[in-house]
Amino acid sequence: MHEKIIILDFGSQTTQLIGRRIRELSTYCEIVPYDKFPYGEENIKGVILSGSPFSVNDTNAFKPDLDKIRGKYPILGICYGAQYLAYSRNGKVEKGDSREYGRAHLSFIKEGEPLFDTILTGSQVWMSHGDTITALPENYEIISSTEDVKVAAYRVKDEPTWGVQFHPEVFHTIDGNRLLTNFLTICKCSHDWTSTSFIESTVTALKEKLGDDKVILALSGGVDSSVTAMLLNRAIGKNLTCVFVDNGLLRKNEFENVLRDYTHLGLNVIGVDAKEKFYSALAGVSDPEQKRKIIGRGFIEVFDEEARKLKDIKWLGQGTIYPDIIESLSITGTTIKSHHNVGGLPKEMNLKLVEPLRPLFKDEVRRVGLELGMKEHLIKRHPFPGPGLGIRILGDITPEKVRVLQDADDIYISLLREWGLYDQVWQAATILLPVRSVGVMGDERTYENTVALRAVTSADAMTADWAQLPYDFLAKVSNEIINKVRGVNRVVYDISSKPPATIEWE
Repeated sequence: MHEKIIILDFGSQTTQLIGRRIRELSTYCEIVPYDKFPYGEENIKGVILSGSPFSVNDTNAFKPDLDKIRGKYPILGICYGAQYLAYSRNGKVEKGDSREYGRAHLSFIKEGEPLFDTILTGSQVWMSHGDTITALPENYEIISSTEDVKVAAYRVKDEPTWGVQFHPEVFHTIDGNRLLTNFLTICKCSHDWTSTSFIESTVTALKEKLGDDKVILALSGGVDSSVTAMLLNRAIGKNLTCVFVDNGLLRKNEFENVLRDYTHLGLNVIGVDAKEKFYSALAGVSDPEQKRKIIGRGFIEVFDEEARKLKDIKWLGQGTIYPDIIESLSITGTTIKSHHNVGGLPKEMNLKLVEPLRPLFKDEVRRVGLELGMKEHLIKRHPFPGPGLGIRILGDITPEKVRVLQDADDIYISLLREWGLYDQVWQAATILLPVRSVGVMGDERTYENTVALRAVTSADAMTADWAQLPYDFLAKVSNEIINKVRGVNRVVYDISSKPPATIEWE
């Protein structure tokens, strides 16, 4: 059982980032709602309290009773977490004269303070709060200040509790990783959370859990389901059957390419060509949500049909990852969105779930995949929506529109790889617009389709900037698409960021 840090989530947008930073320091952590501390678990080494969109003075702010954990575990409060630790012991937290946001520099660090070991005065930190601590409780002491913030950090004299009003998890806090490392040292963590240790412990646990039982897994061609398949294959071998469905909305030649890749990986895969079923069901449908539901339902029907052909299947494998778990519940316990892997399978299938990637963030999944020997192009593949090209064709879907989009998209993605740009963007896509425009090819007037190119940079898809691809590259892509894709005479580039736009168009 891995030792772990518990992060109590008070609703900050950077809570997941705290988790990723701790994982990057080879230490396992779990994010739980602020009022759901896992009492009784013996492998907890320390606790971090996250930031929050609330002020501690708000009537609806999250104010849990922390008495059962204070003094028992080392605690680090970040921003709201630090303010709440002071407020809950009758310290004063008041609205600042102005919102403290942006870069600041530490003007004082208490000598010998373990939380700031090897961090020097002048180190840059990132502030983001409207309130500030104006008076500390009696047994708290200031251990760091900035020019504008007297209580940038404090510690509690009679217990292993610290608070910082800046954000060590963000990139702009230069020594943030060092501070978090120091906290893990205070917690006496052994830093044993690695891809290798995860694979070894997970495969062992899967063998014990599944025994000789048979598992069916729906493959998408994406990294999550692929790594799930590899782990299950290593644990139970041929008792795993994978199903890869061609819904007619994959990228050009993707069905054949993915099946070939999976064969090289030694997986037992059934490929199902269901293009005509999906095209028939989608005929004449333009509403995005209706398209999504039809595609999802069609996939479920095909998967269910294939599963029933197999005998003695007891488990359904899914590529659920940790952000799916976190995002499926708000900190108040209200569902935000349901898992998107194979959600909605018929209840009569009566299968138990096995989800070996549940503890991992996406970047960790990729590292595990590489450790398992998967090819880089599978690991580094851009995110691809579950409904596939169905939501990249605006309006109704026809086989001819799919051909046009597949051909245009194939040119775009191939040139991104050829020019060494593919790994520099988070996600790239070609969108077929329900717009025709006048053009001239040779001496003839044309009236054909418009495609939009989309490329974004991002860390986690929560926010995204449009990628500033070179003009000569975009010119090359445009010329190649217009010259080689029958039915397209205009190419545009999407320069919208998220927010206010989204990455996908539907």
